[in-house]
Amino acid sequence: MHRYFCLIFCLCFFAPLHTAQAQFCNDYMAASTPDSQLADNGDGTVTDRKTGLMWKKCVEGQTGSNCENGYPAIFSWQLALHQPRRINSGPGFAGYHDWRLPNIKELRSIVEEKCDDPAINLVRFPNSTSGGVWSGSPFFSILNGESWAITFLDGGSGNLDREVYNYFQVRLVRGGQ
Repeated sequence: MHRYFCLIFCLCFFAPLHTAQAQFCNDYMAASTPDSQLADNGDGTVTDRKTGLMWKKCVEGQTGSNCENGYPAIFSWQLALHQPRRINSGPGFAGYHDWRLPNIKELRSIVEEKCDDPAINLVRFPNSTSGGVWSGSPFFSILNGESWAITFLDGGSGNLDREVYNYFQVRLVRGGQ
């Protein structure tokens, strides 16, 4: 049973890394991350007025005002942990040097519950994909070596082995905790 769950969950995380072409949203539901809650700061960042968190508008590997340049980079969990250090020790981003991986609760806060493929606000996070995104939260179990991640195909989250299922996107955040 566990093997089949891992297979299905993995397939969701390895959903196409291409930019979403046709997001499906249920217009009868209220948005969980409405445009009014997410402020575009005009510098490649988005501030969530509800949580106080500031997000990089683009996942790592993408750039541009609409994240139209480049492709989403994928990282092992260990490399994902080092990405904020790489950004912060260099020129930083948008004048800040305190970027980090979000914890699972923070990452879940940007899931748009009324949408799928991808389950994110595409006005504020343009050209986002349906792929999996690492959190900085380890999953504590008897097995150890697992961490939480979210697939933006449908906003589902799960714990994954850092060594086996190990290539997902990174979206950095600052503030909070």
